[in-house]
Amino acid sequence: MDINGHDLIMACSAIGAGIGVISGIGPGVGQGIAAGYAANAVGRNPGAKGDITSTMLLGQAVAETTGLYGLLVAMLLLFVKPLA
Repeated sequence: MDINGHDLIMACSAIGAGIGVISGIGPGVGQGIAAGYAANAVGRNPGAKGDITSTMLLGQAVAETTGLYGLLVAMLLLFVKPLA
């Protein structure tokens, strides 16, 4: 089996891209928990629905950036040719 330097770099880039995509699990879980707590809060205090919803959406937007950064790194690792 003959593996040269370029093949090793491409294999490590693919592994790194997989790990980068896995980073999307954390924001998904966090957003689900935030939505559940927001629904619980609205159920207890329906008058504060607007404030709760806007705060929840702001928090989810901030949490989603980490997943998007992971996706961006994965795309760069897969489609940008390293050492070209």
